[in-house]
Amino acid sequence: MDSIAYVNGSFVPLSDAKVSILDRGFLFADGIYEVSAVLDGKLVDNASHLARLERSVGEISLRLPETVERITELQKELIARNKVENGLVYLQVTRGADKGRDFAFPKGDVKSSLVMFTSEKDIINAAAAKSGINVITVPDIRWERRDIKSVALLAQVLAKQAAAEAGAGEAWMLEDGYVTEGGSSSAFILTKDDVIVTRKNSNAILPGCTRKAVVALAEERQLRVEERSFTVAEALAAKEAFATSASLFVQPIVAIDGKKIGDGKPGPMATRLREIYVEFAKATAV
Repeated sequence: MDSIAYVNGSFVPLSDAKVSILDRGFLFADGIYEVSAVLDGKLVDNASHLARLERSVGEISLRLPETVERITELQKELIARNKVENGLVYLQVTRGADKGRDFAFPKGDVKSSLVMFTSEKDIINAAAAKSGINVITVPDIRWERRDIKSVALLAQVLAKQAAAEAGAGEAWMLEDGYVTEGGSSSAFILTKDDVIVTRKNSNAILPGCTRKAVVALAEERQLRVEERSFTVAEALAAKEAFATSASLFVQPIVAIDGKKIGDGKPGPMATRLREIYVEFAKATAV
């Protein structure tokens, strides 16, 4: 059965969902996106995602075509129409379609475009959460405003394709000898001294919503957290490594470029933080 998408004011079958070929998201990647998890038919940490959406569109002077309150209503209606119990809601805002192709912003009254769709995914019971994943490392070739959640994801596509070809679950991107983040996730390690380390937010990385929640949950439990850069060598010498994202929650990493981290199995800290995050997600989902 065809699922339902939302396209600029209308709910339509996904197979019929269309935007203009002049849409600036298609022509220039002139747009912003967000992905929120769904548990038991409810949105997880969605306010954080929509706050980041507002920040990202503001950074590129892109007006939202709807209020965040209305966007939340639309997300919930889309979940209900598709009967999604566990999965994801994707939304994308672009600068819309002008009469032609011009790099500069449209001069006329061109309305921003808003599209959404859902997908089914059992994040909690994902097999990789129990086995852990291998990551590979690749150069970080992205632009200098990675804090903006832009739809311009070609560098990440190439990184994720390299990981897929290597049989890995994620790619860690490297810049100046340090790990920035994963192709679609935030990167963490646990040092020998039981310090949780993740890179400090800046223009060099996306401010991950799940990352933010996991750091807060760890600090609430008096776990030591340091926000700083780390190298691959430090990660390989660590007790554990893990990734966070809306589509993974907390994902143990057991090897980097084929070299084991610790005993090559998911560690107790990543496992516990995953449990804590799932508890948080279920308790706060709306």
